[in-house]
Amino acid sequence: MRENHFLTLNRALNGAMLAAVLLTSSNVFAAEIASPESVGMSSAALNSATARLQKHIDDGEIAGVVAAVARDGKLVYQVALGKLDRERDADMREDALFRIYSMSREITSVAALRLFEEGAFKFDDPVSKYLPEFSDQRVLLNSESTDLEATRPRVGEMTIGHLLTHTSGLGSRSSALYRENNVRDRAQSLDAMVSKAARVPLFQDPGTEFRYGIHATTIGKLIEVWSGQPFEEYLQQNLLAPLGMTSTLFWAEGNDADRLAQLYRPEAGELSPYAIETMPWTQRPVLVEGGVGLLSSVPDYVRFSQMVLDRGKIPGTEERILSEATAALMYENAVPEAAMPIGDSRYWLGSAGTRFFIDPIEGTVIVIMAQVSPSNGGGFRENFSHLVDAAIIERR
Repeated sequence: MRENHFLTLNRALNGAMLAAVLLTSSNVFAAEIASPESVGMSSAALNSATARLQKHIDDGEIAGVVAAVARDGKLVYQVALGKLDRERDADMREDALFRIYSMSREITSVAALRLFEEGAFKFDDPVSKYLPEFSDQRVLLNSESTDLEATRPRVGEMTIGHLLTHTSGLGSRSSALYRENNVRDRAQSLDAMVSKAARVPLFQDPGTEFRYGIHATTIGKLIEVWSGQPFEEYLQQNLLAPLGMTSTLFWAEGNDADRLAQLYRPEAGELSPYAIETMPWTQRPVLVEGGVGLLSSVPDYVRFSQMVLDRGKIPGTEERILSEATAALMYENAVPEAAMPIGDSRYWLGSAGTRFFIDPIEGTVIVIMAQVSPSNGGGFRENFSHLVDAAIIERR
C-alpha cells in the first residue's frame, strides 16, 4: 500500500503543510455511511478488516478501537469495537476521544500556514527574529551527549522552514538531554518550555538532519508572537471552530471526560491501565503543546485528512482554509535526501496508538485510533490499512 500520509511540507514536513479542513460532503459530515461498492470498494473485504481488528482485541493487544475509511469524499466505513474503559465496563464509542500525541503537529502546522498566507513570516526567516533566545544557541559535539559544556558554535541560522521540516537541530521531548534539563513538563508554561529549549544545545546544525522533536510546540509559541493571541485561542478561532472539529481539545472535562478512552500498557500478557503523563488529560494543562498536546476523535481526523486530498479546499463548498498554492506545497519535497533518506513511504502516527493514512492516487483516507503504549498493539494499524487497501476493487 502507498502510505501517503502527508506529515510534511514536502516529503517529510511532518504535517507542516497540512490544511485542516471540514469534510462537509453530506455523507461524511453527517456520519452517513455510503456503500463501499459505490466508490469501488468491497463490503466483504472491509468486513474482513473488522474481523481482524476484533481479533486484536480478543488477543489482548488493544482494549478497543475506532476506525474509519473514506474514498472520494464519502465515508464508507466506521466502526467502534471493544472497550473505551475496561475497568468501567464502558463500550468503545465512535466519538471517543484519544490522546493523538504527534498527530497534533499537523493541526498546529496548519495554523502556522494560515499566518504565512497573511504575511506574518517567511519560511527562511530566522527563528531568532521572533524568539531572540535562540540567537546564540550552540551545538553538541556529540549528539548522544548530555554534557552542556561539550559544545561548539552553531553553523547557520535556524529558520522557520527548519522547524516545519524537523531539521532545526531541536530534539525529542523524551531525549536524555531534555529530560535531564526538564525541558518539557506539562506543568510548566509554553514560554518556560521554549526558553529551556533555547538554553540547551542543539543536537546538530540546522538543516543538516531530520530529527523528530519539539518543533511544532515551538511553532505554537511563534503563532502567539505572530497572532498576538494565546496559541489555544488562535487555534480554536481560526481552525477548530470554523472546521467543525468539536472533538479536538487540549483536555477533556465534564461530559467530554466520559468519552476519553483509557490508555493501556501490556504487562505479563495483560493490558493494565497506564499513564504516560503525570498530569491527567481531564485537567487543563499549564503547557499548551502544539506538538503532542491534543485529544481528538476519528470523525474529526477524517475531516482533517480529507482536506489533504482536496488540496486545501473545504469539500462541498468553494471556500478554503489555505490557498491552492500553499496546499500544493504538501505534495513537494523540502527535506534534502541526505537529511532524511525515507524513499517514497509516507505516514504519521501518535505514540499512544493512533494513525492516519492518505492515498491521493486511490483517493482514500484511513484513520484508526486505540490507546496502547507502546503503540504497536500487535500491528493493528498496519494490518488494518493493508486490509483496507486490499478492499479496493477499482484501482487507479
